[in-house]
Amino acid sequence: MLNNVEYNYISSATNMDEQREIFKLVGYCRVSTDNQKEEGTIEIQKRALREYADDNNHELVKVFSDEGISGGLENRPALGEMIKFLEDNKEINGVLIFKLDRLARDLYIQEHLIKKFEGLGKALHSIKEPHLDSSDPMRKAFRQFMGIVSELEKAFITMRLSAGRINKARKGGYSGGSPALGYLPVGKELNHDESGAEVIKRIFHMKRYKRIGLREIARLLNDEGIPTARGGQWRASTVKYILDNPLYKGNCEYKGVIVKNPDLALI
Repeated sequence: MLNNVEYNYISSATNMDEQREIFKLVGYCRVSTDNQKEEGTIEIQKRALREYADDNNHELVKVFSDEGISGGLENRPALGEMIKFLEDNKEINGVLIFKLDRLARDLYIQEHLIKKFEGLGKALHSIKEPHLDSSDPMRKAFRQFMGIVSELEKAFITMRLSAGRINKARKGGYSGGSPALGYLPVGKELNHDESGAEVIKRIFHMKRYKRIGLREIARLLNDEGIPTARGGQWRASTVKYILDNPLYKGNCEYKGVIVKNPDLALI
């Protein structure tokens, strides 16, 4: 008699006319910041999972979703919750995903997670790639090929974003990311933030003219309840980062590209 994993894989490849057993599945969805537009929202994926389960007479017990999360294994709380759920609920037969790259774009991570599911006795079902059986060399090769394609797509997206930001930096513009204290992003440019700019000027004044040490500057700012750019506490390292930041002298830097922009200078 076939075990659940073997039967699930075989059932996904059988003819629609053949009788199918009802399986209990959990769904997993992920949308990263980079491909929200191309892959759609979490709700689109959830709807596709529900329709697939209904069409194939499966029971979709629960759906776990990570939104705005990279394809790595770090900071994916819903994935961790799903694995814990699978470990605690032996009656679940498998995991349903919209597409392999929603599990992960990185081929190594894909294979690692599939092995993890297999170790738990759970099959992986993909709406877009129905043939994922690890025991079939051709299907496994196809799955890994699709993983390589996804990895390349991610590399090209990263390359395009990086090239665009470097080109922006070369023109003296704002290259994205969280702005430094003393600045506010307005559209695609940086403008001075008066309250933050006063804090920056004061830090430079305390260090340059009053010869106050880094720790003492941090203590004075904390005692006055002045927040850092991220709303946290001041430390000596935070003060040093500001004093070393070329942006306050009007030098825009991004990945080794430095362009003078006097309009941004605060000191």
